[in-house]
This record gives sequence, structure tokens and C-alpha cells, in this order.
Amino acid sequence: MPLKTIEWLSDRKGSLIPGRARMIDQTKLPGKLVYLETADLQELWHAIKTLQVRGAPAIGVAAAMGVVMAVQNLDAKSGEEVVREVNKAADYLVKSRPTAMNLFWALERMKKVAAAAMNHTPGELKRILAEEAVKIRDEDAAMCRSIGQYGATLLKDGFTILTHCNAGGLATAEYGTALAPVYVAREQGKTIRVFADETRPLLQGSRLTAWELMQAGIDVTLICDNTAAHVMREGRIDAVMVGADRIAANGDTANKVGTYGVAVSARAHHIPFYVLAPTSSWDLTIQSGKEIPIEHRDRIEVVKGFGTLTAPEHVKVYSPAFDVTPADLITAIVCEKGIAKPPFEKTLKELACK
Repeated sequence: MPLKTIEWLSDRKGSLIPGRARMIDQTKLPGKLVYLETADLQELWHAIKTLQVRGAPAIGVAAAMGVVMAVQNLDAKSGEEVVREVNKAADYLVKSRPTAMNLFWALERMKKVAAAAMNHTPGELKRILAEEAVKIRDEDAAMCRSIGQYGATLLKDGFTILTHCNAGGLATAEYGTALAPVYVAREQGKTIRVFADETRPLLQGSRLTAWELMQAGIDVTLICDNTAAHVMREGRIDAVMVGADRIAANGDTANKVGTYGVAVSARAHHIPFYVLAPTSSWDLTIQSGKEIPIEHRDRIEVVKGFGTLTAPEHVKVYSPAFDVTPADLITAIVCEKGIAKPPFEKTLKELACK
């Protein structure tokens, strides 16, 4: 992925602050490549909520930068005042989207850094927070690269994978999670093809995944969501690779709605089903997927998602943004530290402590 999904731009030479976040506005793809630049906390919250920036890792990076936006121009007399504003901003940002674990993880990390540095001068504390936000972005890029290296060991030359939604570079700081092995495998000289589900109702697969892979020169074929089981039965798919927004201690995985159905089909056709996500997406404090909060989206995204009415205007709509794939349908979970296989209660804990 040659484009940076999100980065921090400084307004002053030699200093990270004041500055602003620069991110690809994913609501404009594939028609236009447009960048959104903002130093406004409310505008960033809106960007997360409306999917201008999306993908669990990218949301976490954006939230960390949002904390910096909240304090960089604060006229504070003490570090304690800065910490209060950090906590206030975190409480605000955490309400933007409830499912992605990276959002909570990044905000907790920023709060801990602020609390630990509270005795510094306000200016020094702001600098520390800005450095931490950039560090979170850079760490995510490195984690995704590592996920790609581990995941590429699962792909043989000539493999065709199926993926659902977008878990490529657009969903992270760089490189992606589920698509990272495809990029690494190509660097290794392997030929890998991809079938991408369109991903209703907002078409992240067709608008984003297909665009991203074509930009990178990867052989990609777009299919409707209801075609996945058919191409599996035809023998076209060697493996399924998807991302994750939150993974419970037992391996149950929340990802874009429709992932569960893909996993069921993969099991029926004896196709390995891999989940790829950094440890920042893991929530080992919860025992199973039953405890994962599921975001529900506005009905208008289903009946009139792109400006054209595609259903009766006043029909009732049920629109969860995510579903949970049970651990027993998952062949392995790939993170930046290695590959976890069942029993996940044991192997996830071992990798987390690595």
C-alpha cells in the first residue's frame, strides 16, 4: 500500500505541535482520492463516526491524534489541567464507535501516558502526548508488516484468497492486516489472487478493497456478498483472510457483518479461515463474543446509502455493523507476534505475553 492512510503533520518546523491529522477520506473512494486534514476534535469525531476514517487500527491512530488536538492549544497552567482535558477528550472520542477495540486501547494508552507525565510542564506534557500519538501510528505500521510476514507463510504460490470488507492499508496506518500477507507474498515472488466480497451496505469491499488492490497491481475479482459460497463450491478459493475489530479471550471474533456467514461457508467447503489482527485488537478481559458490544448503523445506509432509494422508504431496517464469528470456525489467528491456533484460550494468552 503506497499511500499513508493517516499521518500527523506539524505546523511548526522542529516541533510536532501544533499540528493536524491528515487522512484519506474513504467516503470519497473509489471516485476520488481526497485527503481530509483537521486539527479539530469534533471534526475528527465526525470523521470516525461517518467512516471517513475506518478500520479498527486506523480508528485507534486517529483517536490518539484527536487527544493531541484537544490539548495542543490549551492555555493550561499545570500538567493536571492538561490531564483533565485528555480524559475529557478520551471520554468524548470513545463514544464515536463502540465495537473496535483499538479505539479503546489507544485512548487508554494516551490517558496513561498523560497521567504518568502529569508533573511535567504543560508544554512538555503536550509534546510527550504528540510523540505518543505518532508512536502509535508508527507501531501500527510495523505490526501490520509483521502480520504480513507471518501470514505469508500460510499462502502458497498460486493461491487465491477471499476477503470480506476492507482490512488492507486503508484500514490501518499502512499495509493492512488481512491483506498484508498478500503484499508480502508478492514481494517474495508468489502469485496471489484475491476475490473481494462487495460488503453491503456500504460496499467497503468494492469501493475500498478492490481499489486498493488494483492500485497495488494485485489480481482482484469483485463478487457480490451472496456469491461467496458459490465460488467456494466451484473450488476457486484456497483460503479466507479477514480482519477483526475485537477478539475475545476464547478467540470469538467481531468483524464486519457478513463475516460469520463467510466462515460458515468456509467450514462447509473445508477451506481454512484465518483472522489477522494486531494484539491491540484483542480484548482478553472478556471471555467470549457474547460480551462484545455490536454497533448498529442508521437505517438510511441500507435504504438510501449512496443517494438512491433502493428499498421502500419507510421499511423497517435492522442494520448491525458487525457480527461475531465463533472461535470453532477459525483455523488460526495471526498477529504481529506469531500465529495462534486452537485452543485459543491458551495460545492467545501465550502470544500476548510474548
